Amino acid sequence: MMETSQRNEQVMQYMPLVHKVVHGLKIKNKEYDHDDLVNIGVIGLMNAIERYNESLNVPFINYAYTRIKGQIIDEIRKTSRLSRGKIKAVNDYYDAVNHLQQALLRKPTEKEICKHLSITIEELKKIYESVHQLADVSLDDVLFESSSSESNLMEFLKDDSSPKAEEKVIKNEQLAYMEEAIKTLPEREQQILQLIYFEELSMKEVAYIYDISIPRVSQIHGKTLLKLRETIGRVYADD
Repeated sequence: MMETSQRNEQVMQYMPLVHKVVHGLKIKNKEYDHDDLVNIGVIGLMNAIERYNESLNVPFINYAYTRIKGQIIDEIRKTSRLSRGKIKAVNDYYDAVNHLQQALLRKPTEKEICKHLSITIEELKKIYESVHQLADVSLDDVLFESSSSESNLMEFLKDDSSPKAEEKVIKNEQLAYMEEAIKTLPEREQQILQLIYFEELSMKEVAYIYDISIPRVSQIHGKTLLKLRETIGRVYADD
């Protein structure tokens, strides 16, 4: 068992590695700030120090990096995962909209969506709120992911430290699609996206500005993202 003083020295020695891991992770969940993630990462570093075995033939810094990153991912997943029922409801919504668009040759109304899914308007608002939560987890998946698998929807931590060239091309293409889609939104919805993603205001602050409730902001946000997804989906299909 390693002595406490020796372990503390190693923790201090490898703190820059913890900060590097935190900086390299793109966190969508706004409940955690930088210091929170560093504290979680330190736990991973301490576990790495305790469990590292030279017989693994792996440099300690590589082993520790993996442990730190894994600790952060596991901790955030505990608090960020939506229930399977909520994820299924969102995917059912996607399927319903696609089906109705093909059948009606136009965008379905909320009433038509509710009738198709056999849900109430209040239940539809809950779906909008779930989409809002998913956006905190991964905005890219909400707007661009066509798969309905839980693993894809919930893949919310991405290591941006060494993006591949083809990933940059895809990302730039997606940003271009998103910018064009945003221009089709009503002014108020554009403003809310601006406040959330560019001004980085909290739901509470946005609610105060528009004199509406926080749940109403999350519903508008979720509904707006679904509009963007549908618009982007049509553009992809045309291309």
